[in-house]
Amino acid sequence: MDTHKVPFTKQHLQELCASPRDEFGVAHVDLLFNKDANVCFCVLDAPNEEAIRKHHEKANVKCEWIIQVETAKT
Repeated sequence: MDTHKVPFTKQHLQELCASPRDEFGVAHVDLLFNKDANVCFCVLDAPNEEAIRKHHEKANVKCEWIIQVETAKT
C-alpha cells in the first residue's frame, strides 16, 4: 500500500484498477482517493517495494510512503 498526491481523474483511476499487471509485476487491487484533499492510497499486489517504486516512477508519481500490508479477510 502506498500514498501520494492524486495526479489523475477518477475515470483514469478506475481504468487503472481494471488494467492488467504491468511489466514490474504490479496489479491494482483498489485505489482509494480524496480529490479535495489531493491524496490517493494505492492497494497493490506487487512482488516487492522496488516494483512499486518503478511502477510509480513510470507515471511520474512520487510516493510519500510505501508499506507492506496483508488482508484480514478470509
